[in-house]
Amino acid sequence: MIEVKDVEKSFSDSKILKGITTTFETGKTNLIIGQSGSGKTVLLKSLLGIHHPEVGTISFDGRIYSSLNDDEKRELRTEIGMVFQGSALFDSMSVAENVAFPLKMFTNKSKSEIKDRVDFVLKRVNLIDAHHKLPSEISGGMQKRVAIARAIVNNPKYLFCDEPNSGLDPNTSILIDNLIKEITEEYNITTVINTHDMNSVMEIGEKILFLKNGVKAWEGTKEEIFRTDNEAVVAFVYSSNLFKKVREAYLKE
Repeated sequence: MIEVKDVEKSFSDSKILKGITTTFETGKTNLIIGQSGSGKTVLLKSLLGIHHPEVGTISFDGRIYSSLNDDEKRELRTEIGMVFQGSALFDSMSVAENVAFPLKMFTNKSKSEIKDRVDFVLKRVNLIDAHHKLPSEISGGMQKRVAIARAIVNNPKYLFCDEPNSGLDPNTSILIDNLIKEITEEYNITTVINTHDMNSVMEIGEKILFLKNGVKAWEGTKEEIFRTDNEAVVAFVYSSNLFKKVREAYLKE
């Protein structure tokens, strides 16, 4: 579990996060949503230790990040997996080399152990025959699965995903959502997803945090978001006619 307490973050004279308090639960898909400029990315980068809040604390299973020494922070980073918005694969490396990269960087595993682990995670994300291909030789959806494989290859306790469906078609987006959810449950990971994709909210939003102008404006589950009367949430989530109809149908049941 990741606990966020009274977190504030400013840049120059502009306060971006304004007293955010929430929890991201283990074994669940925790989504952060909100309009551009709402503070989603700043919060995600604060969770990753890229930004350092001026006020408040962020703790990982009881370990307050700001209280850790350098060695303890390095240890914590080995427990974190990250799926970047553009996949962020190394163009000159094969799929297998991309996935093996964290193992070579952060572990002392032998070549055979690394190969076995890479084979295992690539099979887990349904990429059995892509080991020797370059990222440019595979589709965007396959690149995203490689990014997920790389993120979980080191058995992380915490998985962060920044717009994992960006640039993907709807069918592929659903496959990626389901894969992330399956992996979260299977390995009991604390997964935090920063997303604009309302399909993801409706499909895998076990815990949803809605930010507006740097404030926690609402939080709940995908079931609760159908019934909320929070005007800001309704305006954001149900801006399209499709989701309006989905909500209306749900409320009639």
